[in-house]
Amino acid sequence: MNLSIIIPAFEEGKKIARDIEAATAFLKGHKIPGEIIVIDDGSQDDTAAAAEKVPPTVGIPCRVFRLEANRGKGYAVRTGVTKAIGQYIMFADSGCCVPYHNVLHGLEMIESGECDIAHGSRKMAGCRIHRPQDRWRRLCSRAFRWMVHTWLKMPPNLTDTQCGFKIYRAEVARKLYAECVTDGFSFDVEIIVRAHRYGYRIKEFPVEWTCDCDSRITLSRTSWRVFAELLKIKRILGQEIPAAAKDLQP
Repeated sequence: MNLSIIIPAFEEGKKIARDIEAATAFLKGHKIPGEIIVIDDGSQDDTAAAAEKVPPTVGIPCRVFRLEANRGKGYAVRTGVTKAIGQYIMFADSGCCVPYHNVLHGLEMIESGECDIAHGSRKMAGCRIHRPQDRWRRLCSRAFRWMVHTWLKMPPNLTDTQCGFKIYRAEVARKLYAECVTDGFSFDVEIIVRAHRYGYRIKEFPVEWTCDCDSRITLSRTSWRVFAELLKIKRILGQEIPAAAKDLQP
């Protein structure tokens, strides 16, 4: 097994060293060969410099890439996927909201053939929430869930599309992210819909989770952007269906 851990980061100069140390400790402690890839999404602080200052660990390379401009979490993860060389590829949000040992459950599911993609979920039985979201964020989360299930026909068995803790077979990740066009926070939704169309199996697993009070997502700035992204995803994927059908005609 070889695991590539992608950490997308924007203005995370105060956290990124801890993220890298936690990922390194996980790989080393469980004797999992792997690498850590930090994608600095055009931060104006010292995110990239702080990541590069973390002392290297023998056998666990950490590569840091800095984007010149802030493009969005989706673009950052997509960039990380193109750099990854592992047999399995995952991404984890900065802030260590989900302890890395939770990865073991998802990897076991993929290796046993249960699924091609394993999603951490904060909404299913077995989760342990140490610090929940505030009431307003929970309401927005429910509204988002309603929109993606209604507009984009999200598979009904998925309880948490936005948990920033997802694991893929490498070939699956490369195929899906090569086609993804969403740069912002809604990229997860596009990836799920594309995976469903290709017949890739997605299964969720419960995680421990602690809400990051220092999140870069602000409802006032993000809500309308997410709404626009969902409309764009619906339009683009809707156009691809007739185009694909036309290509199949004799």
